[in-house]
Amino acid sequence: MDILQIVVLALVQGITEFLPISSSAHLILVPVLTGWQDQGLLMDVAVHVGTLLAVIAYFHRDVLRLIRGGIQVLGLRYGPDSRLALQIVAATIPVVIAGFLMKDLIATELRSTTLIIGTTAGFGLLLALADWRAHKADGTVSALGWREVIIIGLAQALALVPGVSRSGITITAALFLGLRRTEAARFSMLLSIPTTLAAGTLAGIDLARSGDAALQADAILAGLLAFASALAAIAGMMAWLKQASFTPFVIYRLGLALFLALLVFLGLIGG
Repeated sequence: MDILQIVVLALVQGITEFLPISSSAHLILVPVLTGWQDQGLLMDVAVHVGTLLAVIAYFHRDVLRLIRGGIQVLGLRYGPDSRLALQIVAATIPVVIAGFLMKDLIATELRSTTLIIGTTAGFGLLLALADWRAHKADGTVSALGWREVIIIGLAQALALVPGVSRSGITITAALFLGLRRTEAARFSMLLSIPTTLAAGTLAGIDLARSGDAALQADAILAGLLAFASALAAIAGMMAWLKQASFTPFVIYRLGLALFLALLVFLGLIGG
């Protein structure tokens, strides 16, 4: 692969994966604006590994809590750490079930640009409403009940529809449920660990079956760039949310949807 293509794809994937701005909407634009072909399975695995490591690195204390909690669950012990681990598992189950049941539909019927324009704008406005309602919220992850956890998990399942944004919809749900902005983002990022791991594992299995699993320098570069860009994006968003709102992300989503609609109108991309 051309070095520029590796850099652009890794940065786009790394930056957009965890911000509430829809990575799928951005990945539509890359081949349209550049004319590049699909990056292939090896690059998919590399960037998934890179973004997963970024979340683990930034939230390493929470990840250690999840590990301790998992061990406690296996030992039939219950405490704050095991509760957090079980919450992540419970909130992940809906997207696993939905992904299994809707696999063919997602791969065929839900890939249109028009749909992505609508979901990018519509769920951006929903985030704006949740953000406006949350300006005085002070809820924390530790205070989440099981009903709230399941609701966030069901919301995450909606992200199987391109343009919704996994981080965007889980943050939106958490804000509506009373979590403050930083806590909503934190739970969303922790919830991304099993889903990103699953996506990377599935891509890895497909890669192994393809017979082209040899590790290459461009894959290593892509993974490192995805790691660095994802880590910077997460750190930047968390720092921003300590003193401000999700408004810039909402404005960006609406602008992106408008730009995609313009490309469709001009016939530069299919609807």
